[in-house]
Amino acid sequence: MRGALKYGVPAAAALATGGYALSQGEDPGSAILAGAAGGLGGAAGLLGARALAGKYAPDLLNAAKKGKVSAEKSLLESAVNMPEGSKRQSAILGLIDKSAGIPIPSQQAFTRGAGKVAAAGLVPAAALTAGLGGVALGAIPGSLGVPGFQQGGYIDPETMGSSNTQSAKYGVTPYASTQYM
Repeated sequence: MRGALKYGVPAAAALATGGYALSQGEDPGSAILAGAAGGLGGAAGLLGARALAGKYAPDLLNAAKKGKVSAEKSLLESAVNMPEGSKRQSAILGLIDKSAGIPIPSQQAFTRGAGKVAAAGLVPAAALTAGLGGVALGAIPGSLGVPGFQQGGYIDPETMGSSNTQSAKYGVTPYASTQYM
């Protein structure tokens, strides 16, 4: 497998799942864990796609070859049963001629193509599922109070209602303090 695929697909899956977790308001620690788990899931999906393609590609290729032969045979039988020189017969014979030119790929090319098709579905699904597991894993340190794993925004100590303002020191609500100034 090429290095760009071997390392690029898991890296892209890691960035995508981590970025999506951040965009959904997850804390930074959970987003990092989601990205790491998503990268591992993307790598596992890529390996799984290759294994599936290698396992089922020979049977699919043989079925395609048999299906093409049987389709041509049935079309030829139906063309023979039609009136000689009819438009249907000439259309069916033209279809048979065109299907004869369709090449059937080699075993290696078919396996490679089937792997790409399987990877198109398996890699994103595995990465997103693993990323969700990473977010769930990030909830454990968050519940223990580990910094970086808690949700909650930054609180400016100088804003109205903060414990650092004069209104808060005297127990006055923010609306009442602006009313009398």
